[in-house]
Order: sequence, then structure tokens, then C-alpha cells
Amino acid sequence: MDEEELDKHYKSISEERNSHTKKILDSESTKIVVVAGPGTGKTFLFAKLLEKKGGETLTLTFINALVNDLSLGLFGLSEVRTLHGFSTSFLKKKFGAVIFPKLSEVIKEDALILKGEENIDFDKIFQEGEEDEVHLDFYKKRKDYYGKYYGFSDVIYALVKYLEGHKDKVPQYNQVVVDEFQDFNKVEVALIDLLAEKSPILIAGDDDQSLYVDLKKANPKHIRHKHGILSPDYVAFPLPFCSRSTKVIVDAVNDLIQSAKKEKLLGGRIEKYYQYFSCKEKDKESKENPKIVYTQKYQTSIPNFIQTEVAKIASVERKKFSVLVILPPQLKKMSLPYIVKSLKKKGFRDVSSPSSSSVKEPTLLDGLRLLLEDKDSNLAWRIVSKDFLSNEELTLILKETEKNNKGISELLSKEIKEEVKKLVSTLKKIYEEKEVKKDKLEIFFDKIGYGPYQIASEKLLDEMRHDEGGGYGDYRGIKDIPITVTTIPSSKGLSEDYVFITHFDDDYCIQDKKVGVTDKDVFNILVALTRARKKVYLISTKQKKPLLLKWIDSSRIESI
Repeated sequence: MDEEELDKHYKSISEERNSHTKKILDSESTKIVVVAGPGTGKTFLFAKLLEKKGGETLTLTFINALVNDLSLGLFGLSEVRTLHGFSTSFLKKKFGAVIFPKLSEVIKEDALILKGEENIDFDKIFQEGEEDEVHLDFYKKRKDYYGKYYGFSDVIYALVKYLEGHKDKVPQYNQVVVDEFQDFNKVEVALIDLLAEKSPILIAGDDDQSLYVDLKKANPKHIRHKHGILSPDYVAFPLPFCSRSTKVIVDAVNDLIQSAKKEKLLGGRIEKYYQYFSCKEKDKESKENPKIVYTQKYQTSIPNFIQTEVAKIASVERKKFSVLVILPPQLKKMSLPYIVKSLKKKGFRDVSSPSSSSVKEPTLLDGLRLLLEDKDSNLAWRIVSKDFLSNEELTLILKETEKNNKGISELLSKEIKEEVKKLVSTLKKIYEEKEVKKDKLEIFFDKIGYGPYQIASEKLLDEMRHDEGGGYGDYRGIKDIPITVTTIPSSKGLSEDYVFITHFDDDYCIQDKKVGVTDKDVFNILVALTRARKKVYLISTKQKKPLLLKWIDSSRIESI
């Protein structure tokens, strides 16, 4: 193809992509569902639509990383919120609500102590809108006792219930935009439906990227329902062109989907195209990165492999680029910290891990932080008291609060309250960057389980490695390459130039060995692959080649 023909080709592809966006923008429907895979230009579409509508608009998602990106991409065009943030803001204006994400865990433990009921899944009750009057009544009583606080799941449920009973209070906007709809659960969908009664709404998502069934009872059936004949009031549009990833990655995604369908998976899936966007820049990148790399390494060799490959990339790029290392979610506690520490030990200065905390239970530090805001908070004293009382003493105090509604601090000994107040005072000084006496600092860190000398030692080692080149030798030039290490679920909303997917083995990628590959396993690998803009590396830690690798056309794989 000569240069003139190539220009015509690029122009034709660009016009076709723009036509999809234009059809959405020109639609007169007030209810639109857009099926859009990763990298297909949703943020561009949102910006154009919100600019066209003007006035007061709202953009909702539930992933913090996406909120940050959308806030920048839609800066000045829309209020951008997570569902929790929007719900909390609304209820704060009405009732002074404050979010404490772990509230359901506190009340779950209260149910065990006060009712003898073990493992009540309050989050599931709220996420699926279950009519469980007995447990809801207990939750409400304990929540009222703890005051103004709401948890992540019950704050959305509370807003839905309030708006259902006060339809005149449903806020109105010139336009509402909802992203990642495939990851919404039943109560979140109910909130969107309420907003759609008063405002034009556009929901976007991809049912091939639904990851949060276990975490928050999300279900891709909701976007499928909006897209299908069961929702005739919604008009459906596609955004088929991926301008994020190179051709081999887009082709591999389509291979996996077709292979999954042959195995009778992805039932009910929305049929759609996911096409590589051919343009001068992406064609150049695709030519330079024509294959997905597959290799087998012992776990201890993974950081060495990443270091070596990053150096090879740098010798070609000769400019700054970004790297994302993705692990299966079950390796969050073991392998992820090891890889982070090993890469830092090798002298990489910019290694981050945005994975959210896996600790669901409230900690002493959580309680102390709440006491900084409100010295009389029953919730705060409930949390901190657990670290100072035996199980029997805590049980007696909780039963007393249920009987006479007394504040927990009133029921604690003077000695405990004095010790807690000293810890709060130390925390306040740390927060305000004031000098703290060494003995008080040691007591504080010891009580909350931090090792200050270990932290200081690790920081000193980092500094020494950086000053000495970190054992780099010939690798000095890559020490400032930004590397993010995270799990597949936490990679949602991220995109980097080069992606290393580690532990690409059946043991980790197929989560139910008895059942075999499931929709969720397919969704996981699709999400991981499409985080990459240029190239993907698949790293197995076992000798046996993984089944999902066989689902990708072998001509797209380079084994090293």
C-alpha cells in the first residue's frame, strides 16, 4: 500500500470510528446504553456529550482509579463521583452522613456477640436489596447507636430507599453518564433507574469485563438487560474500535472470546465487534510489537526477567515508558509484596502498588482516627475498646449498650480511657507534623502494630540502593521507569505501555478446577490483556503450558 492509499485507509477507518460516536451524540433518546470495550473512546464520547448538554451534569462509576481519570478527562464538564461518594454526599446534606467503609464488619461482629449469629453477610443483603427484616432491623438499631456513619454497601441502599419513598427528592441533571455498568449490583442499578426517571442517562460498559461478582455481587446481566428487548426504552449503540492496544492484543482478545464460545461459555453475551483501530501511530507500534511473549520462569526469577526485559525495551524506546505487572487476585498477600520488594531491591525507584487493603476488620488505627474527628464517637470507642478488653468484657459492654443505650466510653475504665486519649494525642501530633517524644512514639507504634525501626531501615536501604545504583550495573538507565504492581481486579481503570501478567498458570487462572474454565476466568484474562498499550508478556511458573494460552492463535505467541 503506497502512502496515498495508506492515507485514504486511515481516513476511512477514522471516519467509520467517528460515525459511531456521532450516531450516539445525534440520538434524541433520553436513555442510551453504549457497549464499549477497553480503549474504545468512552471518555472522548462522554466529554463530547457533556459538552453538548452543558449545565449541571453527573458522571458515575465505582472504581476510584476511573474517577481520577474521568475527573481529568471531563474537567469542567461534569461532577464525577463514585457511587459511594455520590450517595454519601447526598445523605450528608440531608442527614449529616459520614462514610466508614468497615461499618458492616463492626455490626457483623456485634451480631455474633449479641445474637450468637455467625457470619451474617450484611453486605450481600444491601447489595442485592434483600427483604431480610430481622437482620435489617438489627443492623439499623446498631447503626443508629453508632450515629452518623454508613458503610460502603448500606449507604447506597439507604439512598435508594430514601429516594423510593421521596420521588420528589430525586436530583435532576441535564445529563447523567454511568461508566463500567457491567460491574454494578442490583441496588446500584436501582439507584441508576431512579436517576433515569428525572434525567437523560447514558450507561456504558462491556459484559466481557465483569469482575466483581464475588466482591460486590455485580452481574453482567444488568447491562445485558438494558441492551436487550427487555428494556425497549433504552437505545443501544456500539463503540467497536480499540485505539489503546496494538493489533496482536486485540486479535488475542477475539481469539479468547471465540474459544470461550466454542466451549459453551459466555452465555447471554452481547454480540459485538472489538476491532483494532488502524492509524499511523498504532500501526507503527503494532509492527514493532507483533507478538505476545510467553515464557516460563520460577517465581524467584520473575523480577530478574522483568528487569532484563525492561532494559531491552529501553534500548529500543530510548525514552520514558510505563510498566504494569499484574498478578492473579489470590496472590495478593504472598507473591505481590515479594515482587514489589524485589524490584525495589534491584534499584527501581518508582515502584507502586495501588491494591486496596485486604484487611476488612476495623483496626485500632481506624478507631483512633475516628476519635480525632469525634472524641465521643460510639463507633470509635467500640473499635478501640476491642484492643483493651477481653472477649468477655467486650461482650458485657455491648450487652449493656443494647440494654440502656449508654455510650461505650461511659462503660470503660478511667485507665483505658486515659491510655486511649494519649494515643489520640500522639496521632494528632503526627498528623499535624509536630514533634513527638521518642518514648510516646514508640508506645504508639508498638500499640498499632507498626515497626518504626523496620520502616526506617527499609527506607535507608532504599536510599543506599539508589545512591549505589541498586546493583544495576548496565541497568542504571532504567531506574526511574514507573512500574505498577497489582492484581487483576485492581488493574481495572489502568493502562500502561507494557504489561507483564505473572503466574499465568492453570493453578491460578482457572479458579475452580472441578468445573474448569468459567466466564469469570475469561473475564480476568481479557481485562489483564487489555491494560497494555504496546506489548504483553505472559509468565508461567509451571512447566505445563496453560489452557488459556492454547485458546490464543499460536501465530500470535512468541515463546522465549
